[in-house]
Amino acid sequence: MRHRVQGRKLGRTSEHRKALLRNLSNELFDKERICTTLHKAKELRPYAEKLVTMAKRETLHARRLVLREIHNRDTVAKLFDTLSARYAQRPGGYTRIIKLGPRRGDNAEMALIELVDAEIASAGEADAEEQGKDASSSKDA
Repeated sequence: MRHRVQGRKLGRTSEHRKALLRNLSNELFDKERICTTLHKAKELRPYAEKLVTMAKRETLHARRLVLREIHNRDTVAKLFDTLSARYAQRPGGYTRIIKLGPRRGDNAEMALIELVDAEIASAGEADAEEQGKDASSSKDA
């Protein structure tokens, strides 16, 4: 019986699981949107949200606690400078999980986990903007 047993093992040892969550959270804060399996995303959500909440304190002690979990100083700087300011008024719920359906190779359920209010320009929007700039520059010539 699994009464009050928290977390998923994800088929890994505890050290491997910890490293996986560190790497996933590093990529999430760096890119603000990542695609992974549904179970990994569900495990990542509370881990990442605790780090954002800790970053909102903006103290040296909080920065050192986050650096203990995320070993990339650039990502931690972004977390404290950009993301903590973005979520200063939000009491929680910094991430969103969107189900994508099964993966083609092994039928694993895939999901997109992203930061709420993320400033991500999709590839289609970026291409449209570039084409608009090219068209306006050709008109000027």
